[in-house]
Amino acid sequence: MLASEVKEMNEEVPQAAETTTEAVEQDLPPRRVMANKLRADILNGELPPGSPLPSQRELAEKYGVARNTAAEAVKILESEGLIESRNRARPKVRERRRLLRLGAERYSNRLRNETGLSPFRAEVEKQGKTARVNCTSIERVPAPEEIAERLDLPADDDTVVRRENWYFADDEPVQVGITYIPWAIAEGTVLADSPNMGKGSLYGRFEDRGHRITWIREEIGSRMPTPEETKGLAIPAGVPVIDVIHTGIDQDEKPFEVTTFTMRADLNGLDYRIRIED
Repeated sequence: MLASEVKEMNEEVPQAAETTTEAVEQDLPPRRVMANKLRADILNGELPPGSPLPSQRELAEKYGVARNTAAEAVKILESEGLIESRNRARPKVRERRRLLRLGAERYSNRLRNETGLSPFRAEVEKQGKTARVNCTSIERVPAPEEIAERLDLPADDDTVVRRENWYFADDEPVQVGITYIPWAIAEGTVLADSPNMGKGSLYGRFEDRGHRITWIREEIGSRMPTPEETKGLAIPAGVPVIDVIHTGIDQDEKPFEVTTFTMRADLNGLDYRIRIED
């Protein structure tokens, strides 16, 4: 093949791709075409996070559609979590500020001894935010099967203390955590009946009972929230949640607590530093 022929073929590829894109758009309803263009403008930074959208009239003029079509396109991106609308205020591009879960560092014994804070409070404070935790319930219950398995509980002593906490950063709900503690560890301590853990918080009290957190196991998944989670965590339309099943393991390699975290994906990120095994 001659070099001139190769050059001609290469020049034709972008035109073909452009033609294909146009053909696909011709098959879409106008609201979808505009939503695609508006999404691209958000993702490429033309409409930066936190900025208000132009008015419906301005959007309609910019994208060459009717005003009701512009409104429908905005609704599509609201359902995807890219745009947020509150009360009568003009819709704006959702800010992608994330509270990072700092992996092993958040459970550092050194950090706990230095600050006297719980992992969440220390983590939030480090990132320049104000933490608040509401303990909504503490009760002794039979361990759910998946929890009993992770805690390696004996069949004749499988009750646990279930502690439910709701977590806020700058007064915005970011996650809910449910901690399960073997009754044999919690019995007769504040772990069993008090929201106030004292200096060092939860893991300080575990250490008092001879369980120093030494390893963690975290299983991570994602899904769409339940209606109850959507309401309790004020989750915007289209935003999923991150599920983290955390298991604390002590110096003797024995599990001593499991916490299931449900985290708003728009307000949380995961940042882990992990040593690779040989």
